[in-house]
Amino acid sequence: MFKFTRSRFLRQFVIGLVCVFMVAACGPSAEEAPEATEGGTSEAAATTLTVATEPAFPPFEAQAEGGGYEGFDIDLMNAIGEAAGFTVEFQALPFDGIIPALQAGTVDAAISAMTITAERAQTVDFSRPYFKAGLAIAVPEANTDVTSLEDLAGKRIAVQIGTTGAGQAAEIEGATVSTFDSAPLALQELANGNADAVINDAPVTLYAIQTGNIGGVKVVGELVTEEFYGIALPKDSPNLETINSGLATILEDGTYEEIYQKWFGEAPPELPEEAPLE
Repeated sequence: MFKFTRSRFLRQFVIGLVCVFMVAACGPSAEEAPEATEGGTSEAAATTLTVATEPAFPPFEAQAEGGGYEGFDIDLMNAIGEAAGFTVEFQALPFDGIIPALQAGTVDAAISAMTITAERAQTVDFSRPYFKAGLAIAVPEANTDVTSLEDLAGKRIAVQIGTTGAGQAAEIEGATVSTFDSAPLALQELANGNADAVINDAPVTLYAIQTGNIGGVKVVGELVTEEFYGIALPKDSPNLETINSGLATILEDGTYEEIYQKWFGEAPPELPEEAPLE
């Protein structure tokens, strides 16, 4: 009788312990329970977006000494993430591989001084414009013949592949167009005397000349086009609204102007909420 009672007691005791441990395992512990942030979102709900960029387009994106990336676009995207509540993980890609990566869904977004165009807008979605730019013509310092696109007929033109500058050069009658993987390579081709001109984004060309990275060249004439850069995302991305919200915040609170002043040394121009598409 005694053995039976003891056995039953031990069995019930063990079952009780198992139940206690199961309840404890299912409930959050003090260490594991997610902490709420000021905005009411738990740390467990934080999002990381993989953002493509081509780090060969200073001052917008470039390799930083010691690793990582630096530039206007890099600072801007990090600021947008901080304002909107997500973290950014940059992924380096060649410029002409960025849109295919967005279409394939291997990256969540892209920031790489990408001009908002009607053609690109057919395959990806864009944020509101974050930068006003335009194409400029660069020629050797000694050149006095070229001041406009019309003067480039029959000339040798170097461009970065997949850019609006490459598209503009392709329309010039009789021009021989050489494409390069990056804007600095195209500008170096000009500096080496192997091209008559480069059509490229004005801020990038001016920065290369100002910093002395490219010598013996100058920018001529007026801007060929007026363009606006946007952050590109896959079509119908749920992250578009979040990125636009973060961008709107930093435009309003002065963060955007601070970043612009850091990289360009002047106050930024007014930006439209939508880019005009031709």
